[in-house]
Formats: sequence, structure tokens, C-alpha cells
Amino acid sequence: MATNRQTQVRLDEGVLEAGKAAARSRRLDFNKYVERLIIEDTTGARAAGMAAAQRLIDEHGTFLDDLEQQLDAPYNQQQPGAAA
Repeated sequence: MATNRQTQVRLDEGVLEAGKAAARSRRLDFNKYVERLIIEDTTGARAAGMAAAQRLIDEHGTFLDDLEQQLDAPYNQQQPGAAA
């Protein structure tokens, strides 16, 4: 079983707040968020995920763009009584 070790990191206040917000949005505590970032970066998992996302965009980007336009269409139409 792995033993957790405590360490100290100095971060710019804005970077720290952005990291805490990102952790909250993922429902993780800040320590677990930082741990995941390090693991993903050092194991290649992040790069593999980004490559897979790029392949998805390359192969299906036009479909996704069209779908987004269809989903947005009802909100882009002029509403009765709305100012032009």
C-alpha cells in the first residue's frame, strides 16, 4: 500500500484559486486534483486523452458543428416583442 507524503508547493494566488475552482468543478479536493494532474502528465494519460479528443474532432468535427447549430437554432431566432 502506498504511503502518502506531505509536501509544500508555492503557487501564485491566481493559479491557486484557479486550481481550487477546477478541483471543485470536478468534485475533488485540491490534493487529489493535483495528484491526478501529476499522474496524468507523467504516465502519458493526458497526452493520450488529448490525442483521442483531436481524432474525434478531426473525424466528426463537421457533424458536431452541425449538431451544435441545430441545437442553438431555437435560441437564435428573433423572439416576438424583442428589440431588433
